[in-house]
Amino acid sequence: MSDGKFITFEGGEGAGKSTQVRLLADGLRQTGISVTETREPGGSPGAEAIRELLVTGGTDRWSGTSEALLNYAARRDHMDQTILPALKQGAWVICDRFADSTMAYQGYGHQLGAEWVAGLHQLVMVDFKPDLTFVFDIGPDQGLKRANSRSDTEDRYERMDTEFHDRLRDGFLKIAAAEPERCFVLDASGTVEDVQAEIIAVVQNRLGLGL
Repeated sequence: MSDGKFITFEGGEGAGKSTQVRLLADGLRQTGISVTETREPGGSPGAEAIRELLVTGGTDRWSGTSEALLNYAARRDHMDQTILPALKQGAWVICDRFADSTMAYQGYGHQLGAEWVAGLHQLVMVDFKPDLTFVFDIGPDQGLKRANSRSDTEDRYERMDTEFHDRLRDGFLKIAAAEPERCFVLDASGTVEDVQAEIIAVVQNRLGLGL
């Protein structure tokens, strides 16, 4: 049985991550690889219940600290119930958001600080991290325009102010710059086909897989 790989897609609102998760998963399956598609917050029954608390309601429903704690409660359950079992079976796990989102949204967006969030991550997840992370970079105006065109009740973060989204983008870029061996920044403003082609090229190059 081949070793499973853990790939995460990160970025701000409206960056197109969900579409690309599906396309990459389909491509991998065509090569005979078992793939588990998942998301955060969510990905397990307990974590999905917590997702509802985080992505709906008023923008002031939670403090940044409360959001971070809720995210990590969901993440630990997601890891235990979904991610680790799939990896142990040799599957590739592709996740729409993971720990970098908490660092960007709460650490930078809500200004809790990178050190505080990193400490929480170490406490809950120890050294667990993805094999490869794609950071979808897009200007907040363009991303929010895309996001707002969807009929979606999960819009709590989309309704946060412009300054929050500017800090969010800056946070993701800082995360990627700090871990270039794990992270790859994509220009998410391009076409679906262009972004997909770049993802495939990076997977081939960094993980040694022919697609």
